Amino acid sequence: MKRVSTRLGELDCQVVEAMAEGTSPELAVVLCHGFGAPATDLVPLAQELVELKPELGTKVRFVFPAAPLSLSAMGMPYARAWFHLPQEVLMGRERNWDQYALSTPEGLAQARRGLMSLLSALSAATKLPYGRIVLGGFSQGGMVTTDVALRLEEAPAGLCILSGTVICQDQWKQRAEKRKSLPVLQSHGRYDDILAFSQAERLHKLLTEAGLPVEFIPFNGPHTIAPDVLERLAEFLHTRLTSR
Repeated sequence: MKRVSTRLGELDCQVVEAMAEGTSPELAVVLCHGFGAPATDLVPLAQELVELKPELGTKVRFVFPAAPLSLSAMGMPYARAWFHLPQEVLMGRERNWDQYALSTPEGLAQARRGLMSLLSALSAATKLPYGRIVLGGFSQGGMVTTDVALRLEEAPAGLCILSGTVICQDQWKQRAEKRKSLPVLQSHGRYDDILAFSQAERLHKLLTEAGLPVEFIPFNGPHTIAPDVLERLAEFLHTRLTSR
């Protein structure tokens, strides 16, 4: 597969595809990495997804943006973040999940703006409407893409929340009621010690009660993307590709 480093809107990106020269994508997939990961963390997923569903390789453009914040000041020179996390989360201390679910994290507005600028540039470059772009991400990447998916003027083709959690709960609940046709794939490990499984259930309840069709995949594992989740993600993307 061909991989190119480029800038879309306000964000640096890795773009991966295997389409023939001069061919336009029929679907675009934007996947955002989590807090503390390098910008290229999720790039290998493109090859793995194509191996599971080869048709994705000939018709889909994968985009992996780098989060705007550098964590080099924390001693992690290659680590990036979409927004800052509270000290108790960083230190792994007991968290008040009710309070965190209601909060609007510092820097979220800037991350949202950056991701929206990427989507605008991607749509213009590919001639694809937002309804042919799937949004998703892991952990913090899943949180920022959920926020954006619920705020765009036009709903994206789908939303993939991989080990994410609830923030901006009241705003998300209100906006989710206007996204009843948005298909969602959500996964979370039952033994996740970073973002509690109970909060994934809370997010699932918020979305389903608002009327969104959510495929929820719990698995017996930690804060990760399980192999069966990757298989379901490939199926989810293939369905989005073939749906019109």
